[in-house]
Amino acid sequence: MLRRYVQVAALLALILVEVPAAVVSFSLLVLTFGLGVVPLLPLQVRLARQVAEHRRRLVGEWLGIRIDSPYLPKPPPPQRQADGMYRSHRTLYKSPRVPAWNDRWKWLVTDPATWRDCVWLVLDPVVKLGLLPLFLLLPDRGLRVYGMWCELVLSATAASRLAGQVSHLQRVRNLAADTQSAEMRRIERDLHDGTQARLVAIGMTLGAVEQLVDTDPAAAKALLSKAKEASSETLTELRTVIRGIHPPVLAERGLADAVRALAIDSPLRVNVDVDLPHRPEPPVEAAAYFAISELLSNAARHGGAATATVDLSGNGSDLRISVIDDGMGGADPAKGSGLMGIERRLAAFDGVLAVNSPPGGPTTVTMNMPKVLPYHWAGNLPKLPRWKGVLVVTLWLTAWCPLFPQGIVAGIFKAIGFEEKAWFLALYMPEPWQWPVILFMIALGCAMYLTATLLPVCHNRDRWWAEATPRRLWFSR
Repeated sequence: MLRRYVQVAALLALILVEVPAAVVSFSLLVLTFGLGVVPLLPLQVRLARQVAEHRRRLVGEWLGIRIDSPYLPKPPPPQRQADGMYRSHRTLYKSPRVPAWNDRWKWLVTDPATWRDCVWLVLDPVVKLGLLPLFLLLPDRGLRVYGMWCELVLSATAASRLAGQVSHLQRVRNLAADTQSAEMRRIERDLHDGTQARLVAIGMTLGAVEQLVDTDPAAAKALLSKAKEASSETLTELRTVIRGIHPPVLAERGLADAVRALAIDSPLRVNVDVDLPHRPEPPVEAAAYFAISELLSNAARHGGAATATVDLSGNGSDLRISVIDDGMGGADPAKGSGLMGIERRLAAFDGVLAVNSPPGGPTTVTMNMPKVLPYHWAGNLPKLPRWKGVLVVTLWLTAWCPLFPQGIVAGIFKAIGFEEKAWFLALYMPEPWQWPVILFMIALGCAMYLTATLLPVCHNRDRWWAEATPRRLWFSR
């Protein structure tokens, strides 16, 4: 209770900051739109957003109410056209400064969160003073009401969430495209510098054999032997390139066996632990495989490691991968050691990479790819409680009675004027009540069947939704 009173006192003390901030913010708005001092708007927005962000963080820490930032994503920088100019609406500029300013102005003015922050900044001191009696008598309830007020005004809207998702998908798409381009350049370089050069050499050797076969058969035979060796080496290099595109063992045997095969070919002593009851989707397998391959290669070439451990497991619907080596450590994604490429590869699946590599080692790299595993085996799904199971069975066994004999059949007897009442309950009712009872029985039977169907569906609605609409989002590459 004392802690709540301290929090209430802190909130009330913040009025001393909010009132001057509201006055300054309002003055900047007047100067911006009243006197045309346009450069002052970013200052006003920055001030209001800093105060609002501080309050979102405070409400989250004190009350456990998470309030996400509602601001629309920043506009991308202006793109230079083929003629070297920058376009802003119908005007061309030599410098990107003015188009960038126009985009930033439009972003600030058209973002609804900008004006919601201003409204909150003006009204928040009034709301806190209005809640003062509740703060003093029931501080916990008062703080909860205040948190609801902040959530109402400062939370993200559907439009801002959608804009954030679109921006995130655009970034992921660009990263995926960049990764694909890098892979294509690597394959082109490997084919040009390796396989193509060897094939040209084989062709030149065969040309020399053609000239020497009549005059110097022994030399021609020696050249043929060299051409044969070169063709074998070329075939080996070509198989290496193919494995770099998509290893056949990965397509045929899955991620677990592909990583085990990778461990056998690695110069390190690699221990592989796999706990995946089912195979992930092929794109997920490819991303995980090449990430592990890159990490083992880095450990052998740059880390001076002798042993490594690879662990693949599922945590619910998340794929967890950890690679530990006993190298010298010091791995840093900012140094371009291949870790940035792995981050780009994982970003297509919202994956994250965590590196712990102190000087002297060991190096631990953990990768997490969320919601990429089939949901039907992701963890232990909640079982239907016994009372719900009994209710479902009872409904299925008894729903036929009101629907068919007491409803549909009784309605048919009533319609044709059959005088035999038998055991139809509705026909024993007074005349004005017979049809309403018949319709009620039909509705009751349908409701019982519907309830028996929806109970298990609602209990495992996440699984049913996942099976109805698979969570697969592929990007055109």
